[in-house]
Amino acid sequence: MLLLLSLLTSIARFYSVNGAPTIQLGKTTLVGREIASFEQDFFGGIPYAKPPIGDLRLRPPVLTSSLDLHTLDATEFGPACFQTLPDLPAATEMSEDCLTINVLRPSGISPKAKLPVMFWTYGGGFDEGASVLYNGSVIVAQSVARGTPVIYVNFNYRIGPLGFPQGQEADNRGALNLGLKDQIAALQWVQKNIEIFGGDKDKVTVFGESAGAIMTAILFLNSPLPQLARAAIMESGSQASAPLFTAERREIDWQNFVSAVPSCASTATSGSTFGCLRDANTTDIFTGLAAAMAEANELFPWDPVIDGPGGLIPDLPSVLFERGRFARLPFIAGTNQDEGTLFVPTTINSTEEVDEQITAMFTPSVSPTILSNSVETVLKLYPDVPALGAPFNTGNQTFGLSSQFKRASAIYTDNAFLSQRRFWMQTAAKAGVPTFGYLFTQPQPNIPPVFGVAHGTEVDYVYGTPSDTSPAAMSISRIMTDYWVSFATSLTPNDGLGVSRPEWTQFTPKNEALIQLNAANLTMIPDDFRGEQSAFFNSNPVIWRH
Repeated sequence: MLLLLSLLTSIARFYSVNGAPTIQLGKTTLVGREIASFEQDFFGGIPYAKPPIGDLRLRPPVLTSSLDLHTLDATEFGPACFQTLPDLPAATEMSEDCLTINVLRPSGISPKAKLPVMFWTYGGGFDEGASVLYNGSVIVAQSVARGTPVIYVNFNYRIGPLGFPQGQEADNRGALNLGLKDQIAALQWVQKNIEIFGGDKDKVTVFGESAGAIMTAILFLNSPLPQLARAAIMESGSQASAPLFTAERREIDWQNFVSAVPSCASTATSGSTFGCLRDANTTDIFTGLAAAMAEANELFPWDPVIDGPGGLIPDLPSVLFERGRFARLPFIAGTNQDEGTLFVPTTINSTEEVDEQITAMFTPSVSPTILSNSVETVLKLYPDVPALGAPFNTGNQTFGLSSQFKRASAIYTDNAFLSQRRFWMQTAAKAGVPTFGYLFTQPQPNIPPVFGVAHGTEVDYVYGTPSDTSPAAMSISRIMTDYWVSFATSLTPNDGLGVSRPEWTQFTPKNEALIQLNAANLTMIPDDFRGEQSAFFNSNPVIWRH
């Protein structure tokens, strides 16, 4: 951070404006705030869609055409969408009226600056997360220091049952995947308005992690993405990292939600709940949401779902890949070494429990016999040998747990993340789409070693704020930020500007290689590790709902 501030002091091309920065958005004056230490302007909490409450509850977002205000206080992030996330800052409120967007830019730029835009979608398993948790100041500062300034944008989208309704009624009413539609609406807002802030609507890169990466990958299937962005970066998430089913599979989760909304409980099993839910007050809605999250029998009950012909997910991604049905935008995609460790119960201690965990996750997908035989093959491909499990490269160490934890974590890593990232990149590269892959293996001394290089640990490195502040960690963080900014500004991670770093070669059918993001060994590696295991998952995508 001190290095960045020093660089900014010596070579920054943009200077703070006096007083609060303002933007004229239609008839409304947005009053933002100056972040003097970074020489940046922040405009937050800007509504990009009408409040999704009352009659607009459980409907697709309605893009705002104007704010109908003379002045908008845009000095802070807007409230987070309803959730039960305990880690939100204490001062942050939650609200159903949460569809807001935030813009961070170098100070003093001209409206004609035409800066590239980096548009972030947060993760959180589709049931938690908020834009306030992601401060893009270091990304913007480093972009300025290297001479390729960008504008950073993030937003809130609906999550849980309000963003990803489940069940037959939601399907019948066309109320599926609303959070994805929020993402599209926010991108449409950027197309309409970002040039007022000095951005270039033709140079938008969508990036996100976990659920945010999954959502971004889904937009490649059947959305207007090519009209909204020119590139994407997906950190730890592909189209079906959350297995894709139809909405009917989780009917019970929807009923549990409605039954916990006090004023609508009597309608829970009626198949006609939306009318009552739209009339309910927000306190009742939040009560139901909190109860539904506590009672769910799955880790992630509010995932995106297949919404059929004309939908954002008309079929399994593997089926659409086979038909060539996907957008041809350049992208970066990668995974962390030990993605699965955070998703497996540390109490798991038998082969039977591993079998049950896999079977429950993918029932019903095919006949019970086919699924059972497939799970049996998986267990053979992942024997109960600690040295082969996740966290990987930890030998026979089991961290005081059953060896089955490492076994199950390896299976989860490869099924949900590695195999799908590989399948997606191979499919795109074969179609001639420029794509770059990575494997993040930087050691994480500040988390329990049983989790290894866990899911989500790369995010702080991209944002320039790793909890490990050692010289090695800070070095790889600056390099990663430069790779990301380089790609967003020039469609290649190798623009030669900023921190000196190795060339990141393109993934092609003849060169299936990734960059290993590790300060001690930053190098290209073959994308062939655990090849037999990932090939099995990819040869049977219908079973695994890929």
